[in-house]
Amino acid sequence: MKKLSMTSQKIGFTAATALLAACLPLSAAAGTSGDYQGAMPNKGQYNVIFHLDAGGVPAIKKTLNNIENILHDPRLAGKLHVELIANSKGFDVYVKNNGFEDKLKHLQAEGVILAQCANTLKELHVDRNDLYPFISIVPSGMGEITIREAQGWAYIHPSAPPEQL
Repeated sequence: MKKLSMTSQKIGFTAATALLAACLPLSAAAGTSGDYQGAMPNKGQYNVIFHLDAGGVPAIKKTLNNIENILHDPRLAGKLHVELIANSKGFDVYVKNNGFEDKLKHLQAEGVILAQCANTLKELHVDRNDLYPFISIVPSGMGEITIREAQGWAYIHPSAPPEQL
């Protein structure tokens, strides 16, 4: 094993000390005293796409609750655009008579774009008429996510609740 010279050791120690010193103000600003109120918005507009690819009530509820929570974050009031893209088993969120119609209509009334992947409908043999009529169909869920991310949209993919993993 190669021995480090005293100079190399001192440079390493100095660099580590400088890095630690640079991080201390950041941790203090992050509210170590309990006064941190969260990140402050510095943009005029925020865009986020939620991805739902798991079916079942727990996964749907979790995703819709996440959307509701972000819509009611006071820091983002009047600055937020939201889209929900469903693909794979996530199409369950848009199936008629699933118990989510009122919630989806409410989210749409708040400006949320509700989109379904056409590829999923074809691959899983789902009839468009089995979905709520107010849902938009996009050619590809992955294409939608790719385009939105390239446009600068944040991507959120809530994990399925533990009982579904």
